Amino acid sequence: MSMFASARREWLVNPRRDLLAGTVVALALIPEAIAFSIIAGVDPAVGLYASVVIAITIAFVGGRPAMISAATGAMSLLMVTLVRDHGLEYLFAASILCGVFQIVIGLARLGRYVKFVSRSVMTGFVNSLAILIFLAQMPELIARGWQTYAMVAAGLAIIYGFPRITKAVPSPLVAIIALSVFALATGLDVRTVGDMGQMPTTLPVFHLPTVPLTWETLRIIGPIALTLAFVGLLESLLTANLLDDVTDTPSDKDRETRGQGIANIASALFGGMAGCAMIGQSMINVTSGARGRLSTFWAGGLLLVLMLALNTWVARIPMAALVAVMIMVSVGTFDWKSILRLPKTPVQSSIVMIATTITVVVTHDLSKGVMLGVLLSAIFFMRKAGKTIVVKALSPLDADVLRYRVEGQLFFGSADLFAAAFEHHGTPTRVEIDMTAAHIWDLTGVAAVDKIVFRYRRKGADVEVIGMNEASRSLVTQTGAHDKTHLPEGAGAH
Repeated sequence: MSMFASARREWLVNPRRDLLAGTVVALALIPEAIAFSIIAGVDPAVGLYASVVIAITIAFVGGRPAMISAATGAMSLLMVTLVRDHGLEYLFAASILCGVFQIVIGLARLGRYVKFVSRSVMTGFVNSLAILIFLAQMPELIARGWQTYAMVAAGLAIIYGFPRITKAVPSPLVAIIALSVFALATGLDVRTVGDMGQMPTTLPVFHLPTVPLTWETLRIIGPIALTLAFVGLLESLLTANLLDDVTDTPSDKDRETRGQGIANIASALFGGMAGCAMIGQSMINVTSGARGRLSTFWAGGLLLVLMLALNTWVARIPMAALVAVMIMVSVGTFDWKSILRLPKTPVQSSIVMIATTITVVVTHDLSKGVMLGVLLSAIFFMRKAGKTIVVKALSPLDADVLRYRVEGQLFFGSADLFAAAFEHHGTPTRVEIDMTAAHIWDLTGVAAVDKIVFRYRRKGADVEVIGMNEASRSLVTQTGAHDKTHLPEGAGAH
C-alpha cells in the first residue's frame, strides 16, 4: 500500500463520523481536564493546554488511530507531591523527561510486549476502569437535587433512544446540545462546566522549564518521570489493545510508545503536563463512529476553539449532560459477559481478573492492579507449565541399566518435579536419560540435570544424557557442572 493510500485510510476513512465523534470528545474533555488539573494542584490551564497539545500531536505521531490521549487522572495523581514540594516548573521538566523515557522505550521496541498481558488482566483492567469512570461521576450526583437527577435521566434516555430514530449524528452530542438548550431556556439551577473552574483565554506559548540543570534536579524529577512514563505507557498500550478488539483493526504499539513521548514533550513545552491515552474518551470516540486520526486531531483542535472563542457558551453546559455521557461510557466499557462466564472460566483466570479489578478500584492506581494481575498470571502459568514435565522409566535392556525418557519443559518451575521422578535405589552400572522430547530453558534446569548425573555417578554408574536439542545442549555445555564430551548433534553429554 502506498504512503498516500495509507494516509488516506488513517485520516479520511469517514470524515463526517470522525468530526462528529471528535466534537463529543472535545466537549467531554473540558470538565475532565479541569478536574485533573485540580487533582494535580495546578491551574486549570495546565490540564487544558495539555489536552489540546497532546491530542493534536498524537493524531500525527501515534500508532492507534481514533484513540484519544490527553491529561488523565492516573497521571495527575502521580504529580501531586512534585507540584506541592517543588512547584510547576519542576512538573514541566518531569513531563519532558517522561517523554524522553517513553521515546527511548519506543526506540527499543518494547511496546510490543504488551501482548504478554493476559486476557484475564485485560478484562480486569477494562472492568476496573469502567467502575472508576462511574464512581468519578458520584460527586456530580450525590446531594445535587432532583433537577440534576432528572437531567441525567433525560440525557441517558436521549443517548440510548435517539439511535432508534437515526444514527446519522452521535446520540451523546444530541444529548449535550438538547440538555444545554433546555437548561438555558428554563434557567434551571444545576451545576455547569463553568463551576468546575475558569478556562484560559490565550493560546499556549512555547516555554522552557526554568529549573537548574543539575544532578539535584535530575534526582528530584527522575523517579517521578520514570513512574509517569511507565503508568502512561501501560494505560495507553492497554487502551490501544482494547480499541484493537472493539474496532477489529491493528495498531503499532512501538509507534504509539514513541508518539506518547513526543506528545508529552510537546505538552510540557507549551505549558501542559504529561498525559496518556484516555479509555473513557477513546470509547466515546469509537462508539460514536470514529475510526480515523482526524477524530483525535479535531478533538484537540475544537477544544482549543471552545476554550478561546466559545468559552462563555461552553461554561453553561450542564454537568448533568456530561455525567450522562460518562455513565453511558462506563456501562458500555464494562465487560458484562465476563461475569456470566465466571462459572465456566478456569479458577485461576477468574482470580486474576477479580484481583486486577479490585486492586485498581481500591487503590485508584492502574499500574498496581495490572502488575498484580501479570504477576498472578505468571505464577499460575509457571505452576501449570511446571507440571508438564514427565519422566518415564523405560524397559531396561539389562538388569543393571536404568533408562528414562523425559518429556516437557525443564525450568525453575519444574526442576524439583523432574529430580524427584528418578529412581535412586539399587546400584545400576549404567543410566541413560533420553531428552529428545524435552527442552531446558534456564540455569535451574541445567542444575537439575547436573544433580541427577552426579547422584548416579556417586553410586558408580556411567550416566549418558542423549537427545538434547541444539539450544538445550548449548546451554548445558556452557553452564553445566558435570563433565561434557563434545558429541554429534542429538547425542547429548556424558
